[in-house]
Amino acid sequence: MATTTQSLRMVFRNQAGRNVTMTLDNPRDDVTAAEIEAAMDLVIARNIFTSSGGDLATKQDIKIIDSTTNDLYDPPA
Repeated sequence: MATTTQSLRMVFRNQAGRNVTMTLDNPRDDVTAAEIEAAMDLVIARNIFTSSGGDLATKQDIKIIDSTTNDLYDPPA
């Protein structure tokens, strides 16, 4: 049986120049790039998260990822 899921992947760049990725499962179907960018701007402006390379400094990338899983075997009960 195949199941399909979606996740929202937001990539920030920290003060050390390294990427920091945040992934959220099951984003709204009608979410827009502008809404996600605004949320990322808010995370940066309010310094909500930090990383081992310092504070999050800039937006790097946004992706919505569709994933399909095919379960090919279930052990007998």
